[in-house]
Amino acid sequence: MATGSIDVRVENQLVRFVCPTPLNHDTVVAEVGGQRNSGVVIKAMERPRATLVIDEEGRIVVHGTHRIEAARAAAKELLLRMGMDDSGLVAEMGPVVVSFQFDRALNLEAIPASLPSGTAEFDARLGCTTLTDTRHSLTVQMWPNGKCIVADARHPNMVAMAAVYWNGLFSDRGFFVDRI
Repeated sequence: MATGSIDVRVENQLVRFVCPTPLNHDTVVAEVGGQRNSGVVIKAMERPRATLVIDEEGRIVVHGTHRIEAARAAAKELLLRMGMDDSGLVAEMGPVVVSFQFDRALNLEAIPASLPSGTAEFDARLGCTTLTDTRHSLTVQMWPNGKCIVADARHPNMVAMAAVYWNGLFSDRGFFVDRI
């Protein structure tokens, strides 16, 4: 999804499906080869490519998809392999992992020094600045090359709005640099 000159890309959409009849862990292990792990059962799917986690309440959490349609197809495939009907499956949307790229490099250490206390913090270990964006209810990790990752977004459009906002603010305050 392009926003001006900033391209916002959904990397992962977390979706949870609630079945009319909760899935039984033993059945998932026996019938489709699920693997037990810390109170949940995990099943990797090839087509569609996704990782399914059956939680303690028998719900299906789908990781590794970009779209709700792909997540639903993965949940449906699991149910069909178990001989179950997929009607009545209810989707609950979780956070979205989204990335975008500013068109210029960033002076990461200047950002925390210039913004209000607690808004941004430079992490020398990771080599990035973490920005707590209360305006858009996001946490943005930014690297010197302008690459940004948001792991807690509710919708990619909110990330797009944040990217445009921070692009303008960073430009106004001179946080962009010609080279890293």
